[in-house]
Amino acid sequence: MQYFTLFLSILFVMPMQAQRLRDFGIEPGVLPTGQWNTITDVPGVLVGHSTFCECDSIRTGVTAILPHGGNIFQEKVPAAIHIGNGFGKLMGISQVQELGNLETPIILTNTLSVPTAANAVLGYILAKNEDVRSVNAVVGETNDGYINDIRGRHVQERHVLQAIENAKNGMVKEGNAGAGTGTACFGWKGGIGTSSRQLTNSLGGYTVGVLVQTNFGGVLQMDGIPVGKELSKYYLSDKLNDSGDGSCMIVVATDAPVDARNLERMAKRAMLGLARTGGIASNGSGDYVIAFSTAEELRIPYNISTDFYETKTLYNDFMSPLFLATIEATEEAILNSLVAAETIKGHQGREIEKLPMERVKEIFKKYGR
Repeated sequence: MQYFTLFLSILFVMPMQAQRLRDFGIEPGVLPTGQWNTITDVPGVLVGHSTFCECDSIRTGVTAILPHGGNIFQEKVPAAIHIGNGFGKLMGISQVQELGNLETPIILTNTLSVPTAANAVLGYILAKNEDVRSVNAVVGETNDGYINDIRGRHVQERHVLQAIENAKNGMVKEGNAGAGTGTACFGWKGGIGTSSRQLTNSLGGYTVGVLVQTNFGGVLQMDGIPVGKELSKYYLSDKLNDSGDGSCMIVVATDAPVDARNLERMAKRAMLGLARTGGIASNGSGDYVIAFSTAEELRIPYNISTDFYETKTLYNDFMSPLFLATIEATEEAILNSLVAAETIKGHQGREIEKLPMERVKEIFKKYGR
């Protein structure tokens, strides 16, 4: 009886893992996934969430992505940023583009919480590094104001620090989690999604992982099947005759020895993955891709002891497999954000429904899948 009680307590306290795209037999692309099919398959990458749903109107949160578990400011990583459509508030972009490196965790949150998140990152870095007088915090956002009381600016610095402290490897909570708590995608509940691709040893054995915060519109496609059209719920349709606006933050990580220039080329390919899902990067959509490499041989020390940065990076001719991996992982990460999400009610009694996967399965059968 004692052990049975313990089992029940574990059963009800531990959250069940949300369903993912592959649980329904949908496997987009041709490349194999990593162990967890998450961005944390890339060695060293950690992800943490701070999620809060309070009262009847607060539906928001913070997601932190760490390139490695060490002192990121002291061991910067090569990075690049690509703008798919620039209607957004990505903080820290110019220094990453200018210097080609990342020196803080990447923080995702809601639009009006970017300054608060940046301030929390500044405090986090300054506390770990004496005599530092300049820090480039990288903070991305999407607008969850439909379901969340965004004007209340409920995200506090402690929530950001909590997400950083919670960061770990292994499985990543998707859907209504962290920065994806109050977001919508293609007219349904969106959120956090992630996926990875593993190249064979003959192609270098490298891993590419992607994490997304989805909050955008368009005409949903799932592995080439026109799901949005079949459900009569898509941009410019009678059931979803809205602007299609929103945003999508995409974070691409790899352990391949890729410099900032080729990381930007990978970041550009992530937008092709978004396009595969039916995203249109509309006028009011902030679609940004942040890409970085965790390869230890490419890390940039804060305190340098030599005049030259000597390392080995991949030639352009070996980038195409990484491009394909980025496209496929981005596509699946976006779809995972939809499949894992749950219906949510929030600010002013509004509701965003989850994607009806039972109907999706019927659509796939209709197309012989």
